[in-house]
Amino acid sequence: MTDTLGLTAQELADACADAMWREDNATRHLGMAVEQVAPGVAVISMVIKPEMTNGHGTCHGGYIFTLADSAFAFACNTYNQRAVAQHCSVTYIAPAIAGDRLTATAREVSRRGRGGIYDINVTNHNGEQIAEFRGHSRTVKGTLLPERP
Repeated sequence: MTDTLGLTAQELADACADAMWREDNATRHLGMAVEQVAPGVAVISMVIKPEMTNGHGTCHGGYIFTLADSAFAFACNTYNQRAVAQHCSVTYIAPAIAGDRLTATAREVSRRGRGGIYDINVTNHNGEQIAEFRGHSRTVKGTLLPERP
């Protein structure tokens, strides 16, 4: 099945991720890597650097949140309709430390009308769960890719 641009759902997700990546300065600046995208799905990883640790010697929660939020953003923008976060929450389960490679796996739970719900699981390189994030998206005007004339 193809969309109005003549792309399959996977091709559209890949093209949207490429367009997002080019403009996402924060994700690139923090050294994140997009490992996988599919319609409603994104997997993004990041290595925790020493400068990302807090006074307890563990990864500052803001960096974990940012990683999960980036995966959320890439997942909810796989349909060529611009989507932004409307609400997000995170539960920290275990600490991460410098040198850990964290992976945020986002999956779509629901997408109806202008809203979507996404669950993002953050794990370390040993597969241990670090955090659970839930994001609610809202579509806004515009597309990531130019529409066909």
